[in-house]
Amino acid sequence: MSAVEQPDARALAERARARGAYAHVLPGPAPVTKAAAMDAIAAALDFPDWFGRNLDALYDCLTDLSWLPVGEHVLIWAGSEAFKTADPKAYLAIRGVLSDAQRALTPNGARRDSRSLTVQLTEA
Repeated sequence: MSAVEQPDARALAERARARGAYAHVLPGPAPVTKAAAMDAIAAALDFPDWFGRNLDALYDCLTDLSWLPVGEHVLIWAGSEAFKTADPKAYLAIRGVLSDAQRALTPNGARRDSRSLTVQLTEA
């Protein structure tokens, strides 16, 4: 799918809900710093107060999700390209944590329970 055809966050959320998943959209405006990105992810997934705002704590929360209902949780990051452009190194670090957490919660992953995580990035 080309960038022109890429669905926006609302369309991705509707698709997730249509298949019975819980959609979590990062609140706008799109974060462009590491701290803002972690805060936006924490807000979207309603992280507990003990979230430590570092990459290790981000991974721990993303692979726990015990405070959320059982099922698939879809994290939709609208405008991720703005962060990638503003701070490529921090973007890659957070994107790596998101990818690792998503893999950990797959059926063959290390921390599988009755919750799964799908991460979807979109420019719109």
